Amino acid sequence: MSKNLFITGTGTDIGKTYVTGLILKKFQKNGQSAAYYKAAMSGNERRLDGSLIPGDALHVKTVSGISQPLQEMCPYIYETAVSPHLASKIEGNPVEMQQVLDHFDNVCSRYDYVTAEGSGGILCPLRFDEQQLWLEDVIKARSLNCLLIADAGLGTINSVVLTAEYMNAHHMSLKGIIFNHYEQGNKLHEDNVFMCEAMTGLKVLCCVQDGAADLDIPFEVLEALYE
Repeated sequence: MSKNLFITGTGTDIGKTYVTGLILKKFQKNGQSAAYYKAAMSGNERRLDGSLIPGDALHVKTVSGISQPLQEMCPYIYETAVSPHLASKIEGNPVEMQQVLDHFDNVCSRYDYVTAEGSGGILCPLRFDEQQLWLEDVIKARSLNCLLIADAGLGTINSVVLTAEYMNAHHMSLKGIIFNHYEQGNKLHEDNVFMCEAMTGLKVLCCVQDGAADLDIPFEVLEALYE
């Protein structure tokens, strides 16, 4: 079975998929058997034949160069650009926990390292009807270590600390932070690194600048996050 890591974020559109693509690229460049997984993906476009394109998965595959087929990467794909729990109410096909886990386990059986990406922030609901399913249910079901992606700019202290405190209170293993949209020499961004480390006790493992093509972190440090 594989070693795994779950990528979460302080919210939507802070760069989880972008950073995840760079993470998978690092594994690919180091000759490792690596794969991507996302339980539910919304806001996707359609092909000419009407089928949905898993946009985040396609981005990760394109950036990283991994050979994993797209159809392995995500069991639930929606067109509507809202949380998966609402997208499934609109479109049908609600997320089933057993299918999520079976699909994840199948990917894990075929690759040495699997990077799972969450939808939105840590509190994004996957399903909320007669059943309730949250990202943390998936994390706990497979005892996944987590990595937090955050925006480097204004407001990140609040969002990072609240996310870290929630995950700690709910017994999820958060191993570190990566800042996205980081500007070298920006006093606010530099102070955010200092404050977030001081207030959470977590290490900011890497700061990613806009347009970065590689992740500035030793492969051995990155690989050690996976269990």
